[in-house]
Amino acid sequence: MSLSASERERYRRHLALPEIGAAGQEKLKAARVLIVGAGGLGSPAALYLAAAGCGTLGLIDGDRVDITNLQRQVLFDSPSIGQPKAAAGSERLRALNPELRIVAHAIELRAANVREIFAQYDLVLDGTDRLSARYLINDACVLMRRPLVSAAIHRFEGHLMTYVPDQGPCYRCLFPHAAEGLVANCAEAGVLGVLPGVLGTLQATEAIKLITGIGAPLTGRLLTYDALEMRFSEFRVTRRRDCAVCGDAPTITEPRDMSTSTEGTQGIRRLSAAALHEQLERGEQPLLVDVREDAEFAAGHLPGALHIPLGQLPQRLAEIDPQAAPVFICRSGGRSMAACQMALRANIRSPANLEGGMLAWAADIDPRVRVV
Repeated sequence: MSLSASERERYRRHLALPEIGAAGQEKLKAARVLIVGAGGLGSPAALYLAAAGCGTLGLIDGDRVDITNLQRQVLFDSPSIGQPKAAAGSERLRALNPELRIVAHAIELRAANVREIFAQYDLVLDGTDRLSARYLINDACVLMRRPLVSAAIHRFEGHLMTYVPDQGPCYRCLFPHAAEGLVANCAEAGVLGVLPGVLGTLQATEAIKLITGIGAPLTGRLLTYDALEMRFSEFRVTRRRDCAVCGDAPTITEPRDMSTSTEGTQGIRRLSAAALHEQLERGEQPLLVDVREDAEFAAGHLPGALHIPLGQLPQRLAEIDPQAAPVFICRSGGRSMAACQMALRANIRSPANLEGGMLAWAADIDPRVRVV
């Protein structure tokens, strides 16, 4: 798929990169990319992929633009309020790059339509904020052998991983179980407006790398980002042979809509700093597991907390009594939620996530505690 004269002018900065050049730009022109969710993550991902020249961009979202979206969803402006996100977002992308084919899917993604929609694309980006959709997207990509770039955000933290068929683990390998409501959404917990911009741009970066074949994709690695500390961390993850969808004997053979139950698990408890403080004041002694890094723990922690950095947790889960109902703690609640998921995988009963982490404890209970 050769480039026109106007395309060569538009993408001159790409053509100047030996790693991309004309051949890479032609691959971008031929690419068919679907972005699921035109929200905080999907907005920057869509804008940068359109600017980069991805020939076909699909945008799927069944919601309408709300004024509260504008704090972080840069695909829209004030006149967009009330319009379907898929339509308004597509119009913005066409204005940015009229040479592309933009497809608006103003519907909710469901098991009944996911195969038909995904069949039209070569690569999927997950920008959703619902766990049920996240698992549906992952399962469909595994079953249909589509690469997937998945990201999630919570308050001041986010994480990112890439699935490529036969090259690494899928989302279920890392988070086998979940139930809707375990993680507060943006409306409940709040989110730093620029946070999805960082993660969404990284999703676009991964997509461009996969399309052009340059660099090393984020397969087998979970990248986490802490905006308050301006810190990126990386954790190695491996494919689980017993994974329900990509394992050796998968039990999920067709995309399915995930129920809002805990799917056979005991679930994760959400514990506020005030609730934990009340337990401690009553003399209860829950097992506290702090999953922050060494320097963070040394700066200040709750008395009696067991320190197991998140990167070491898979190898040290045996140190936690399966009946202990532990409370996992990190800086602001993101890493501790991942720890809760790992605990569920190891059949540890009723793990709890300290919502807001040590930042919430310092703000609501004890301002003398130093949090770095």
